[in-house]
Amino acid sequence: MGNIRDAVEGSGSLRAIGRRSGNAGARGAGPADAEGDAGLQAPAGAYLLDQAHTAIIARVPHLGFSFEVFRFDTVSGALTWDPANAAADSLNVTVDPKSMATASTPIDFAAELTGDKFLNVAKYPTATFVSKAFHPVDATHGKVDGDLTIMGVTQPATFDVELIGAGQFGPRTVIGVKARAMVSLKGLGLPPFIQGPVELDIDTEFDKKPS
Repeated sequence: MGNIRDAVEGSGSLRAIGRRSGNAGARGAGPADAEGDAGLQAPAGAYLLDQAHTAIIARVPHLGFSFEVFRFDTVSGALTWDPANAAADSLNVTVDPKSMATASTPIDFAAELTGDKFLNVAKYPTATFVSKAFHPVDATHGKVDGDLTIMGVTQPATFDVELIGAGQFGPRTVIGVKARAMVSLKGLGLPPFIQGPVELDIDTEFDKKPS
């Protein structure tokens, strides 16, 4: 699967992303350096998450020895983006926990973890994040506060976000970011041997919806 980050030549501010300059002419061109032709890299508007360029990784403590690593492959989301007005920004993401992928084992570990003893996806078929506020930090970093709902339990969560690239990729207008949050497992009703916060690591791209 391709990734436009291979073509990244530069990046912009989470607030000033729409003011970064670049060359949008060549098909397949990635985000260009700030010294390129003037133009909007990521104009205000509605964006949709690109599932083909998204990975959600959960690192779960394993009995104090290491971390189990799980990937969730089915995800959708929508971003409302205004580079001039952080208060207008919003993000909604939905994850299908049944899409969990695990390391290869003699048993179907993913099936066990999504069953009724753990994530119980039959009862809780989605996990969601709904933003409440976007906070710029510096030229390529910011924080997004919101409500994270897992297994029917909603808790506040803050994602640290890094801008990877933004610009034209063929006909697409793209924003690419990585994000990380630490999530508490308390109150989810999981077995007591599952303890400690879970680290969520997300790499994703958003495509601007056609006008």
